[in-house]
Amino acid sequence: MNDKIIGAILIILATTWTGFEASRHLSERPRQLRLLKSALQSLEAEIMYGHTPLHDASRKLAAQMSKPLSWFFEAFSKKLTESDTTVKAAWEESLKEVWKLTAFKQGEFEIMKQFGETLGRHDRHSQQKQILLTISHLEREEADACEKQMKYEKMVKSIGFLSGLLLIILLI
Repeated sequence: MNDKIIGAILIILATTWTGFEASRHLSERPRQLRLLKSALQSLEAEIMYGHTPLHDASRKLAAQMSKPLSWFFEAFSKKLTESDTTVKAAWEESLKEVWKLTAFKQGEFEIMKQFGETLGRHDRHSQQKQILLTISHLEREEADACEKQMKYEKMVKSIGFLSGLLLIILLI
């Protein structure tokens, strides 16, 4: 009897933990999108007002941001300084390396990839317009992420717990 109770508790704990992890992922995406928008605004300031080279601006952003975004800007800066590559290629390689560590979806990947294609190819004012356009696209994605978070966060937590109860009932 005691083994069954311990087993039931372990099942409940495991499924509840799974539900909370899924819920955390839902809340992490809007937070990371806000950080990404902030990073692009800082990049804009560095380019427009600081006249900072791209690799230096990326290095500064890496120091200011939390992980996983700091890893992205750090990788981008290193690729620009340590290898003979284009800005576009360095941006895309850095995106692919770090993307799986983020809570972002494919839509954000496409937005950032598209932004990387224009990065460093225009004068400062055109670059500023590209940054602002990218930020507006990310704001749309953030609104979607917040909506999904509000809609599904509690449900995912509950499903984790309830699936554990269902599993216990089926095993009894």
